[in-house]
Amino acid sequence: MSDNNHSRDVFDAIADPTRRQLIRLIAEAGEIPLHELTSHFQMGRTAVSKHLTILKEAGLVHDRKVGRETRFRLNAAPLREIQDWVAFYSRFWSMNMLRLNQLLEEEEE
Repeated sequence: MSDNNHSRDVFDAIADPTRRQLIRLIAEAGEIPLHELTSHFQMGRTAVSKHLTILKEAGLVHDRKVGRETRFRLNAAPLREIQDWVAFYSRFWSMNMLRLNQLLEEEEE
């Protein structure tokens, strides 16, 4: 779907609500350690790590080691593909609503 070299589709990566929440938390924090991310969910560290791996495979997050801690930060660039897809359908619906309004106005006349 994209020209990027990521091993996972961005749409697939954001399909899960837990991963969307992870993206939001990381974006709001700028950079956040795994233990802080885990505290926001009712699942263990391993489950959160699996979700983060999927986001990393899609290129949406980067991680770095700081001592014994792993910190995550957002790479929003791959989200451009989703923004472009949504923008296409936004224009599609705007045009269709405009056409519908024109038809309704013509019928009133």
